[in-house]
Amino acid sequence: MSYLNATNELYKDAALTPDVGLCCTTNPAWQFPGLSIPIIMQEMNYGCGSTISPQDLTNNPKILYVGVGGGMELLQFAYFSRQKGGVTGVDIVDEMLEASRKNFEVAAKDNPWYKNEFVNLLKGDALHLPIPDASIDVAAQNCLFNIFKAEDLKKAVSEMYRVLKPHGRLVMSDPICEQPMNDTLRNDDRLRALCLSGSIPLKEYIKVLTDAGFGTIEIRARKSYRVLSPNHYPTEELIFIESIEIAAIKDPMPKDGPCVFTGKTAIYYGDEEYFDDKDGHVLMQNQPLAICDKTAAALRKSNPEIHISESTWHYNGGGCC
Repeated sequence: MSYLNATNELYKDAALTPDVGLCCTTNPAWQFPGLSIPIIMQEMNYGCGSTISPQDLTNNPKILYVGVGGGMELLQFAYFSRQKGGVTGVDIVDEMLEASRKNFEVAAKDNPWYKNEFVNLLKGDALHLPIPDASIDVAAQNCLFNIFKAEDLKKAVSEMYRVLKPHGRLVMSDPICEQPMNDTLRNDDRLRALCLSGSIPLKEYIKVLTDAGFGTIEIRARKSYRVLSPNHYPTEELIFIESIEIAAIKDPMPKDGPCVFTGKTAIYYGDEEYFDDKDGHVLMQNQPLAICDKTAAALRKSNPEIHISESTWHYNGGGCC
């Protein structure tokens, strides 16, 4: 598969010579109390967002991170999971694994709480994870899955689903694109490796996750990322690429389909103290309730005295389902 070979070569070079602008996330490098992130890790943060959410990281979780980069998010995960083998990083590129190991030597000097046994680095690829079934609480990847073509993407997601425990979480950041791309862009192996031409619409991205069995999807952020313009890329029109942060939870699939949270809110403004839809959703008078898109559609039909907001593309739990 030439596009995967191109990706491996690109990240081999990025491991040997850090490429600060390779992905250029707009997220800050989250600095938690007592956590010092080495500059080299920040320079090798080859992602398009962040997969670090403290809400996912309670009760000493076992964490898997695929595509180790310079190790920054591995270190952040280890901050929350301070146990032997608490964090496993998997990468197919030997040079990236070695660079990450060296970066952790730097990190250990600046972080007295850190022990080498907290992070285990393994060689492997996202399509054949060297991880036992149902052994992981939180799995993560940043700006990796968009590189895969359709069948490989399905395989990578199914592998993450396999290794997660029931109710485990797959947290991700990837570029998406709602516009169609021409075949020249789609088939350019280097542009795909650069996390550009593999971007797909959000609805397709979510479908891959729900087809794998994930019953709950949370859109946590959606931000501007890149523009492919005719003066720089083989396209006749401007193509706008966004970055998303998303969590897929290994909940049982509801009979009426997955719960997809895109940041919608319902507010009941009728005369009664509350409104009960008799389907598990109670709205107190004039109090907002975060709801999934499925519930939003049902409430819109059931009561005209409920205001349903548009999608904000920001959801961090506490909702209807």
